[in-house]
Amino acid sequence: MSSTKRQQTMAKRNRERAVEEKRTLKRLKKQAAKAEKAAGGPFGGEPVAGEPSEAEPDVE
Repeated sequence: MSSTKRQQTMAKRNRERAVEEKRTLKRLKKQAAKAEKAAGGPFGGEPVAGEPSEAEPDVE
């Protein structure tokens, strides 16, 4: 009895790609935080005053 290879579904490939992108973004964020801490700059969860966050759209 031989086993046959089954083709991957597009949904599975999309899920795997989404997970990989999420891991990459998390790794980049951690590296940025580590570099900021090493530089001695303030790094916290709160946004820096004067810089609009993603939650606050520019309204002009």
